[in-house]
Amino acid sequence: MNKKTLLLTALLAAGTGSAAHAETFKFAFQGSLNFLDPYSLNETFTLSSLGNAYEGLTRRGSDLSIEPALAERWEIIEPNRWRFYLRKDVKFHNGNDFTAEDVAFSVERVRSEGSDLTTRVPGDAKVEIVDDHTVDFVLTGPNPILHYEWDTFYIMDKEWTTENDAVKVTSASDTTPNYASLNANGTGPFKIVSHEAGVKTVYEKHDGWWDETKHNIDTVEFTPIASDATRVAALLSGELDMVYPIPVQDIKRINDNAGTVALTGPELRTIFLGMDQMRDELLYSDVKGKNPFKDEKVRKAFYQAIDAEAIKQKVMRDLATPSAIMISPFLFSKASEFERYPYDPDNAKKLLEEAGYADGFSVGMDCPNDRYVNDEAICQAVAAMLARVGVKVDLNAQPKAKYFAKVLASGGFDTSFYLLGWTPGSLDSWNVMSNLMNCRNEAGEGSPFNLGGFCDEKVDELTGQVLVEIDPEKRDGLIAEAYKISHDNAYYIPLHQQGLAWGVADDIELVQRADNQFKFRFINKN
Repeated sequence: MNKKTLLLTALLAAGTGSAAHAETFKFAFQGSLNFLDPYSLNETFTLSSLGNAYEGLTRRGSDLSIEPALAERWEIIEPNRWRFYLRKDVKFHNGNDFTAEDVAFSVERVRSEGSDLTTRVPGDAKVEIVDDHTVDFVLTGPNPILHYEWDTFYIMDKEWTTENDAVKVTSASDTTPNYASLNANGTGPFKIVSHEAGVKTVYEKHDGWWDETKHNIDTVEFTPIASDATRVAALLSGELDMVYPIPVQDIKRINDNAGTVALTGPELRTIFLGMDQMRDELLYSDVKGKNPFKDEKVRKAFYQAIDAEAIKQKVMRDLATPSAIMISPFLFSKASEFERYPYDPDNAKKLLEEAGYADGFSVGMDCPNDRYVNDEAICQAVAAMLARVGVKVDLNAQPKAKYFAKVLASGGFDTSFYLLGWTPGSLDSWNVMSNLMNCRNEAGEGSPFNLGGFCDEKVDELTGQVLVEIDPEKRDGLIAEAYKISHDNAYYIPLHQQGLAWGVADDIELVQRADNQFKFRFINKN
């Protein structure tokens, strides 16, 4: 860490900054903001962007602790009944009042067909409106983490959504967006005043925001820039105030440049590989009449053919930590009990031979090229490593909009082998288990992001127990048992925890949260 980074970090920690003058803040991300509907895509950049305009009943602060937001407080008044007291005198950007009707409407909409955030509220939970500013969530059993991931469950205006014929959610695979996909009407600190997907999105300060404003930004302009070189050049020239991610190989250049610094830190995201273990025949392979990924030996062969340490060093330039489980070690007390299977291409060949694939086989691989740090380069490295044990990978790297539309439930889980990243919105293992590790059907009911569709009923059973267990030691034991089952069967191949790398002008103060969410309310421009 150089002096400039130290200085900026100190400013971030102190939370200092002047609110004496208004400013325009310009930034770029590698991918685009395609939908403004807050329920279309459960993806960090999209949810982070929309979280500047929309708000939930709760939110997370700069240290990721849960804070009151549209609910000013809550309590458990019966074992299975949570009561939320809503903040009064809150207005949506169009001037409509925020009430309990909006909460009930949003709960139903987020659980409806087309939503990519259906797990935010339990499917069997009932919402009862007590009065205009009080709502009860009635559960079928204890749930100590009901509100853990409501930071990105945003409340919509029932009247605005209904009047504009946008009650049905536009899914990530829909080609005809509705009104809510092109326009936004939240209660948050910034209004989206113009939006052209793939070109530019402009935010303006919401003067009627209910909370105390601590930033000094009047306008925010977001431009997607896919090219790493162009993005970094725009920062170095002063055209932009912030860009992310920055290529790890450019960190030194940005730090050496007068007026810019690189902010790096750990991220709570696990990058991993998944395999279709559900279909009887892969969609994209020269193996016909059977699915090689149903064989545990093939999955472990893939695991041991991939050198995660080499990916860390050569692709990620050490801005990653190889991982043995599907959650950040910062978020699970027993993470140190797990170790990766060793890189061993000879044993991988042996396992493939034992499984009946001594000559290898071919398989298609889906990979985003503008979502995670060096995502396409990681996939290229994986393909090269698998080639050494006889597996030919046909790599399909594409922008995240096309990637997600293809591989998610709305696209029919159209993949055989894929790379994905996951940060648990609740910062808790139950989120990982319920979203990635439970059985699902073809519609995605169950674990909607278990794209490979493996099904282990013991993991499902453990997930249910984890949800209601309140003893921390017992709970972590149940979680460890589920991760061990996944590890022993190689249901997934965890690769690494990626690091954050942002490039920032050194007159900017902001907060780099470990969940990679970028909130404008923390920005000050000096």
